[in-house]
Amino acid sequence: MNAADSGAAAAPGRPKQGPAPSGGGAAHEMASVGATVRWPAEAIWEAVVPGLPGFTVEIVPEIDSTNTELMRRARAGRLEPVLLVAERQTAGRGRLGRQWFSGQEISREAQAAAPGRPKQGMAPSGSSAAHAVASVGATSSLTFSLGLPLSPRDWSGLSLAVGVSIVQSLHPDLRLKWPNDVWWHDRKLAGILIETASLGELRYAVVGVGINIKEREASGLSTAPAWLGELLPGIDAPQALLRVAAPLVQALQAFERHGFSPFQSRFNARDALGGLTVTLSDGTSGAALGVDGAGALQVQTAQGLKKITSSEVSVRPLSPPPYEHL
Repeated sequence: MNAADSGAAAAPGRPKQGPAPSGGGAAHEMASVGATVRWPAEAIWEAVVPGLPGFTVEIVPEIDSTNTELMRRARAGRLEPVLLVAERQTAGRGRLGRQWFSGQEISREAQAAAPGRPKQGMAPSGSSAAHAVASVGATSSLTFSLGLPLSPRDWSGLSLAVGVSIVQSLHPDLRLKWPNDVWWHDRKLAGILIETASLGELRYAVVGVGINIKEREASGLSTAPAWLGELLPGIDAPQALLRVAAPLVQALQAFERHGFSPFQSRFNARDALGGLTVTLSDGTSGAALGVDGAGALQVQTAQGLKKITSSEVSVRPLSPPPYEHL
């Protein structure tokens, strides 16, 4: 489903527009009936577009996967910078093909325009209009993907740099578990999935982020996930998005210019595994010693220092880290 399936209206100060072709470039803002959740698309667009011309924001009630959608667009030659946010993903993905669950607190049985907002279609491609799209139910997680052309000299450590940006924007008590998870104590609160598509000499990066906002079902999970409301009571998905979106764009641009090196010390300061004994997927155990300037995890084993560079290698602490360590 895309935003054209729901009613929308231009935000104050932005021209109203008619229906757009699929994927029209516009900043969209959602409102949730009852809870009156309003997405800060306009504020994000205004913060980002001066430093990233052509940037747009799209927010949709439901989609299979925000990462999958932006990769589809990239393979079709659409390489414009865009932030795509979904209230609900039906086929969200995590690292190694794992499923990422996202959804709403209340089943969405109908859609209606928010109070005071007339129903309108999406803006034509290239418009900078912001819109309100209404749906029933507040989201229990924040799921979005940021897509943009990127050309760093070295891609090593990109997911780590993204993690640094996310935790710095959210809460000082959050920690990073190499290579792409956000932890609070010994529980996962957020995950990162990065994919790229090449078109000739151009390379397009899609950075997917999923953040638990409210308490989630833990059935089938060995450890119940953490959620942001535990640290920031009352926070909702739109507020979290406003915190992380613009700083994430800036972090990606900094990574493009300087690589991972400027992020190294900040990652190690929030490293959830640092100093702990960890076990690798091949059975090797050792002490985690943080990451190097290229983002490789350093593990001191009985055979010597081992540097882990592949995200295909699973790294787990032998026992949950003590809270005082985190």
